[in-house]
Amino acid sequence: MVNKVILVGNLGRDPEVRSTPSGQPVATFSLATNRKWKDQSGNRQEETEWHNVVCWGRQAEIAGQYLTKGKQIYVEGRLQTRSWEDKQSGEKKYRTEVICQNFQMLGARGGYDGGAQSSASSPESPGDLQAQPEDDDIPF
Repeated sequence: MVNKVILVGNLGRDPEVRSTPSGQPVATFSLATNRKWKDQSGNRQEETEWHNVVCWGRQAEIAGQYLTKGKQIYVEGRLQTRSWEDKQSGEKKYRTEVICQNFQMLGARGGYDGGAQSSASSPESPGDLQAQPEDDDIPF
């Protein structure tokens, strides 16, 4: 069985970063992807799909620091659907999210503050931002 999602899109809002009660950072943001086609009459059509993305740990911190509304990113992850009961109506609600395993900032390097590494490389070889050490993580 495979549960893998690969998306390239633009952020619909700045990431919201919070911490769990145990202190683990979690970032959530929306990502827009577009599909363009011509209908049977030859008219151009366009459809935007919105995806809810959740990043955990170091990737959540990086997302909060470098990602902003409108930026283009590549995301790899898996789908997960949560359910809960609405407190007011008692209805069962569902939300499908992309649980991010990697993301890559795309576009010009100058487009990101603070010199964060970004790349316009092909989606077949995305960089894993979590694996890139910061100066504090280098043992010498």
